[in-house]
Amino acid sequence: MSFINTLQERNHPEVDTKKQFSILVPSWNNLPYLKLCIESIRKNSLFNHQIIVHVNEGKDGTLDWVREQSDIDYTYSANNIGICYALNYAAQQATTDYILYMNDDMYVCPDWDKAISEEIKAIGHPYFFLSATMIEPYNTNNNCVIHHDYGTDLKSFNEAKLLKEYQTFKKPDWTGATWPPNIVHRDIWNAVGGYSVEFHPGMYSDPDFSMKLWKMGIRLFKGVGESKVYHFSGRSTGRVKKNKGYFTFIQKWGMTSGYVMTHFLHKGEEFHGMLTEPVDNAAAKVKNLFKRVSASLHA
Repeated sequence: MSFINTLQERNHPEVDTKKQFSILVPSWNNLPYLKLCIESIRKNSLFNHQIIVHVNEGKDGTLDWVREQSDIDYTYSANNIGICYALNYAAQQATTDYILYMNDDMYVCPDWDKAISEEIKAIGHPYFFLSATMIEPYNTNNNCVIHHDYGTDLKSFNEAKLLKEYQTFKKPDWTGATWPPNIVHRDIWNAVGGYSVEFHPGMYSDPDFSMKLWKMGIRLFKGVGESKVYHFSGRSTGRVKKNKGYFTFIQKWGMTSGYVMTHFLHKGEEFHGMLTEPVDNAAAKVKNLFKRVSASLHA
């Protein structure tokens, strides 16, 4: 399917050196969650940020609402172009040095951006990939996530309780930054070409982006424990027809995303500095060979 004719509208923001991050928020007919996400950025951020929403379809009033917001830049497509195209299109609007990708079903906790900004200053160079730490209501056995239920949807969301308790969760910085909210320097984003469209509409594009950074030479993949964001989880992706991203990833990189998460990025382990090259043993090589053959049958 061609998306050329569906990219219909965008505004043209001027460079603003007073803003810290360019926050990309793809949204697909998810206006109530998008409003909560944007409002949390407005009231819980320490710094001013450029907010860029990509409106996929916008049949629920999203486009009209975004047009009315003086502090939001946007891009728009008449059809749902998925995550990868949406991020790449919206990223062209970025006017700061740092591109941060956030889902529209996220709520940022107070000073979430302070912790990230301080981390960037401490690093002192652009060769990094950082993630905030998600709080999620479901226990998915993801050791990068804090599991605590403050609501599974807007109706059950207990904002007051979250704001009262989020600071009590003491999670050390962790390694394996991959998932949003995540942030890279704009030069790094441009160097690797943003998110890979062969993963349209988006499944497995996150570990693919991490692997592109790895191949570029990035070895600092850090999850910031003090930057906390509540994630309702799956409010958009649950409605999408899934791609065969699992097999696409294997065909592209010669290994599974799980192998990359464990042996390259050491997902969720306590952060101890720059990552080192993984060492393959014979069993791992045989397993990855089997996976490549299996993936070729699903091409």
